[in-house]
Amino acid sequence: MSRRMARMGNRIGVWMYRTLDGRLVSGSKDVHVLMLTTPGRRTGVPHSTCVRYLERPDGLLVWGTGSGSRSDPDWFRNLRAVETTDVQIGAKHQNMHPRELTGQERQTVWTDVILAEDPRIGRYATKAKRPIPVAVLEPVES
Repeated sequence: MSRRMARMGNRIGVWMYRTLDGRLVSGSKDVHVLMLTTPGRRTGVPHSTCVRYLERPDGLLVWGTGSGSRSDPDWFRNLRAVETTDVQIGAKHQNMHPRELTGQERQTVWTDVILAEDPRIGRYATKAKRPIPVAVLEPVES
């Protein structure tokens, strides 16, 4: 039941993002939300989801808490399987290359950047009892 509710919530969020070009989606001026559209890793069918992000000099950081679920969210598993993904911020679309952070780089970014920005995100890692995956979305050179 909760998985179905999460999917319905995602559909509503994606519809709002597309309709309003990303306005009013985050609920806070301090929280930045983008929309990823990535082909499914098994079906190839494009799936869109809205995720929180942080800007870095080398790209955009995204992380897959899955609201504390025991497994990585589908959108992050799809992201791992592609070379590029469509990223929409506001009305602007851009193709970006996802690069999953691992090892010490992931740990440093998780602690010194993501949790430093919003320590409340850590509660999802505690609930999930798994390392939360982190990726940087790097612009694709035209």
